[in-house]
Amino acid sequence: MTEQTKPVEEIQPESVPGAAEQPSAGPEVGVPLPAVTPPVPATVEGSAFDVQATPAKVKKDRRVLRAVLRWTAATVVFAAVGSAAAYGITGMKRTDVPGLATESDGRWDYPKIVKPPLPSGSPGPFAESNKAGSHYADLRELLLPAPEGAKADATLRGEDGWLPRKAFLAQYGKADREELGQLLTDYGLRHVAARGWTVADGTRTRVYLLQFDTATAAYELVTDELANYDSPRYALREADLTERDEAFPDKVSVDEVVRYAYAESKPYGAEQARETYLLAGDTVALVVQSRKGSAPEIPFQQTVVLQSQLLG
Repeated sequence: MTEQTKPVEEIQPESVPGAAEQPSAGPEVGVPLPAVTPPVPATVEGSAFDVQATPAKVKKDRRVLRAVLRWTAATVVFAAVGSAAAYGITGMKRTDVPGLATESDGRWDYPKIVKPPLPSGSPGPFAESNKAGSHYADLRELLLPAPEGAKADATLRGEDGWLPRKAFLAQYGKADREELGQLLTDYGLRHVAARGWTVADGTRTRVYLLQFDTATAAYELVTDELANYDSPRYALREADLTERDEAFPDKVSVDEVVRYAYAESKPYGAEQARETYLLAGDTVALVVQSRKGSAPEIPFQQTVVLQSQLLG
């Protein structure tokens, strides 16, 4: 079971996005190298290496020794320079190395994401002792933060961070709001927390967290009332025709968190929407992204996985 104190990881690619760890400190550059002391040749009597040879031979050996020392020093210097260059390369980011620069795959730059602390003595939502599957952390702190450079959606802030039920229902078609509102009452909705933002390319994101009394109530609401395998039961106001999002890879998942991902199918008019229902213990999440033209796949997948990790 995932503990609430563990930090949330970022996708790579397969993930989602985060700063790479810096390599451990390498050798300092510019520090004088220690003096190299050549080994003293062993004395072998009666051989050409006998140090007791005649003076003339000693003079010749000294010239050879000086040459050896010069080459040894040169080798040490070249080795030091080579090591420094290697460290410089390994310490650089991929995009800083000429010839290795790669274009962004579309992931957003999210801040460091850490799960909020649990109240003392409280179990995580999937702990064996937590039979109700309750999230004891503040629901508002389980909302995914906006990526860097995004403009916050003030309409989703609510009062003290709690969104009125009416504001949540407003994203669905008018004909469905009353029925959906009754379902939320019947299944024991406790709180709604939400956050939204818009990034520079016009992609709009809305994240809603709905907390119920038990995991059983949340599960039955999603599986019986909200989500089918191939399409959601209730359409969002900006997405009339929606089907299973085939672009969302099944292997990209978070343990214990159930996902139903959909994408608006063509023809979808001026903009396209993508949506996902997440089921995690007593909490149901709805993540919606839309953009004029088409909604990009990668940031949607990244956002869904990061929110899943916060709830898992």
